[in-house]
Amino acid sequence: MNMISLSIWDLLATSSLILILAAISFKQQFNLHKQLIIAAIRATIQLFLIGFILRWLFGDINPVWLVVVAGIMLLAAGREVIGRQQRPFAGGFGYLSSVLSMFLSSFILVTATLSIIIKPDPWFSPQYAIPLLGMLLGNTMNGISISMDRLTSTAWQQQQVIEQRLMLGESSAQALADIKKEAMRAGMIPSINGMASAGIVALPGMMTGQILAGSPPLEAVKYQLLILFLISAGSGFGVYASLELGSRRLFDQRHRLRLERLKSAP
Repeated sequence: MNMISLSIWDLLATSSLILILAAISFKQQFNLHKQLIIAAIRATIQLFLIGFILRWLFGDINPVWLVVVAGIMLLAAGREVIGRQQRPFAGGFGYLSSVLSMFLSSFILVTATLSIIIKPDPWFSPQYAIPLLGMLLGNTMNGISISMDRLTSTAWQQQQVIEQRLMLGESSAQALADIKKEAMRAGMIPSINGMASAGIVALPGMMTGQILAGSPPLEAVKYQLLILFLISAGSGFGVYASLELGSRRLFDQRHRLRLERLKSAP
């Protein structure tokens, strides 16, 4: 079965739905219309740009260019993590810790999956490496952003509670344990929901794309399960690493809460 091509008019028709939603947001004063339109424009430009880059990259399998593209994806994901938080860490700590957390989770998992499980020839084939990395980075980015936002915002709101627990003799880890637990849970909700609803509520993106492209449904199912497990594991490891780094940053060596290390809410 051949894949049905979409025309520019097909895309324009669906984009009109975003404009309608933005108009509703403007009329109801939800203040989301600018974000919706900007996000749609960014998605269009970025996806077409990566499409041209991938077409060139697939034709010239060079590990150096693959590393460059992967590095740009990682750095951009770190920026998005910081941009979605209400009270990110001041300075470069929030950005660097997010990038490090995503690198330790997503990059290691993708490398292991390509070299041990899928085994394309060569193992770093961009046709497999870039889509896998993109899916893991995107979901890990969301998990880290949600969890870190929950951690810092709640710590700011519950400053007196945390300091009282410190005065009662608890360590910084004990005083922040409940907040960190809730932040971990919040960061993992998207991944857990994605696994729990797969096949019943929705057909996940990769499976849908493969079926539309003509792949056998059961083969698409196997790849989708692989992706779901990788996404959940990558998100979990990334969220855990970022929370560990962030929790330590909230306190000094004498277990004193240091909220001045956070930026003020806009």
